[in-house]
Amino acid sequence: MDGLNGFDADLGYLALALPFIAAVLAPLLTRVMKSHAAWLLALAPAGAFWIFLSGLREVAEGTVHRFGFEWIPSFDIDFSFRLDGLSLIFALLITGIGTLIILYAGGYMKGHKDQGRFLSFMLMFMGAMLGLVLADDLMTLFVYWELTSITSFLLIGFDHTREKARRGAVQALVITGGGGLALLAGFIVIREVTGLTSMSDILAAGDVLRQSAAYLPILILVLCGAFTKSAQMPLHVWLPNAMEAPTPVSAYLHSATMVKAGVYLLMRMQPALGDTTLWMTILPAFGGVTLVMGALLAVRATDIKITLAYTTVASLGLLVMLIGVSSETAIIGATLYLIAHSLFKGGLFMVAGSVDHGAHTREIDKLGGLARSMPVTFLAAMLCALSMGGVTPFIGFLAKEEIYHAVEYADPYYIAIAAAAILGNALMFAAAFIVALKPFVGSMPAEIHDPHEGELRIWLGPLVLGVLSVVAGLYYGVYHEFFSSPMASAAYGEAVEIEIGWVPHLNLAFALSMATIALGIAIYVGSAALRAVLSRMLAAIGWGPDMGFDQAMRGLVRFASKVTNLIQSGRLDYYMTTVVVAVVVALFASMWLADGFPEMPTIPQIKIYEWIVLGLILLGILAVVIAKDRLTAIVSLGIQGFAVALIFMLQGAPDLAFTQFMVETLSVVILALVMTRLKLSPADHRPLREKLPDALLALAGGAGFGLFLLAVIQTPFDSTLSDFFERYSYAIAHGRNIVNVILVDFRGVDTMGEIAVVMTTGLAVLALIRIRVGRRGERTIDPLEKTP
Repeated sequence: MDGLNGFDADLGYLALALPFIAAVLAPLLTRVMKSHAAWLLALAPAGAFWIFLSGLREVAEGTVHRFGFEWIPSFDIDFSFRLDGLSLIFALLITGIGTLIILYAGGYMKGHKDQGRFLSFMLMFMGAMLGLVLADDLMTLFVYWELTSITSFLLIGFDHTREKARRGAVQALVITGGGGLALLAGFIVIREVTGLTSMSDILAAGDVLRQSAAYLPILILVLCGAFTKSAQMPLHVWLPNAMEAPTPVSAYLHSATMVKAGVYLLMRMQPALGDTTLWMTILPAFGGVTLVMGALLAVRATDIKITLAYTTVASLGLLVMLIGVSSETAIIGATLYLIAHSLFKGGLFMVAGSVDHGAHTREIDKLGGLARSMPVTFLAAMLCALSMGGVTPFIGFLAKEEIYHAVEYADPYYIAIAAAAILGNALMFAAAFIVALKPFVGSMPAEIHDPHEGELRIWLGPLVLGVLSVVAGLYYGVYHEFFSSPMASAAYGEAVEIEIGWVPHLNLAFALSMATIALGIAIYVGSAALRAVLSRMLAAIGWGPDMGFDQAMRGLVRFASKVTNLIQSGRLDYYMTTVVVAVVVALFASMWLADGFPEMPTIPQIKIYEWIVLGLILLGILAVVIAKDRLTAIVSLGIQGFAVALIFMLQGAPDLAFTQFMVETLSVVILALVMTRLKLSPADHRPLREKLPDALLALAGGAGFGLFLLAVIQTPFDSTLSDFFERYSYAIAHGRNIVNVILVDFRGVDTMGEIAVVMTTGLAVLALIRIRVGRRGERTIDPLEKTP
């Protein structure tokens, strides 16, 4: 460890970018190198792992690295990152296990036609998760948070030809994406109420959040984000259904990384939000229920991956429950268990894939006797299961002992938490050996033909993780100094020292640990009977959160269909009426709420030729209203435009007048061309009772715009912008015509957009003009006529 004493921020940027760079290269490399590309692609997470490992000693000594740059200064948003004990250990887990997973995926997906796309998605997720745990700015964290949801959606639905895979992907996206929106709202409330914009600000602010009047909504919104991501009941259903993804996804996203994003968030914000009555009630309640129910459902399952998925749900519940307790010992227990869980659960998921790969089934009842054909996989499975079962000297034992130390108090609160921990851990002990022992012992069923050990890349990952589980336990001094203590210190908010070792001590915690193992063995022996009882109970209950999700989605689709049919009726007159009503309401409401109605102006002295122009405008309006056919109305409509152009000319703006003349001429010509393809008569065949509401609405719109313009005119003129353009039009743009300079230089992009709109409109007009009647005698469709 002596050489690991210097983290470089510039290399930190590289570490964040390496997975994304590899993701871009993955399809090309896989096309060229086939499955061997995984060896090369694994160098990206391995390189990032080494970069983060270089800062291990500094962080262990209490150094906190912050690096980043301004992103959106006007909103005080930075693209900033924080490397401390919590984020560093998460980064090492993400990149270290990620390296093994990329190699594992190369062997597991060998020969798959879309292996390059799969590896690209995996690496993109890795980069997103890495950015999430390192992000310091709240908005940066949210961007990475949602990116993990998007990339996990792509991975869960990778085999998009299967309906279950598509459903699992959508379910995960809806639940975790919805939680992400709640988290965004929570971050916005934090920024608006307290002015805090980063995790560093929040951690340095002490009790600011806890003492804030907005503490309750902040807490609820943050917990919604964390609970959806970390699959707390009843929002857990997406995680078991995500097992439709290929096994490398399950081993990485849904055991070691993504599902722990919510736990990471709770650990990160525990010093600022924790240690309150609400925190210490809500988190243990949800976590305890999730722990026990998840563990029961794990024993009930018969598919290895589903069993492991529910134990992951249970483990996440255990972590949330411990974080909710908020004591130093509980946070230490959560830290030890989180690291242990990442190792043994990632390994067991890879074992599940190895069994499926070698025996072509994951059904526990159809497996047996595989130890002789798959000895390395069996060894890896037992190492991981012993750690998961909390057997010494594995790090799972250290975690379980510390958990029981945290709850060894004669208080109803702690007794309830201890009971949930003992029952949940016992059930998970049984589930661990159901997965790691039953498929490998006994006689081999006749249905299994030619079981075989996978290649190096398939068994290397679980074996390494299993060995690390015991090595970390044996060398617990080094493990605590560099890994668990820095992580627990960052999560607790104060420096803590962890001393627990693999040598048992005769105390209450050890007694509870032994009771857990004894109960776990009993559950393992009676697992078949317990599974039958649980199956009957679930069948009797029937409805559950998973079915509820489907019902909610169907209800949402029906509601959206009704709303769409209501507001998208297909009638142009409805759309136009809605738009005009909204404009009229906006005009009058804004003036009324702001007390901005204008004073009635005095009538100025108007010259005779100005009266003539005004008369032309009124004559044009009258001609449009009384026109008997549409062509006459179109031509009459141009009268107003030409009259306005005359006003511009009389007021000394010939260039503006010329533009107005051109626009009106082109508008009349284009409309006339289009109308020649339609029925030009009659202009409006409706009775007076139907015309009157439209006429009143039109008058209201005209009155609203008139009053609004009067209010604007009566406002004192601010010449700042005019002075700016006058001063810089020639100096910067070398143009003396200020209007032209504004259009072409200062707002050239806007002008280009307007040109694009005109061009698009012209293409639409051209398409409309080219419409021909199909068959002789067929009725010409008039889009301006109301549908019945």
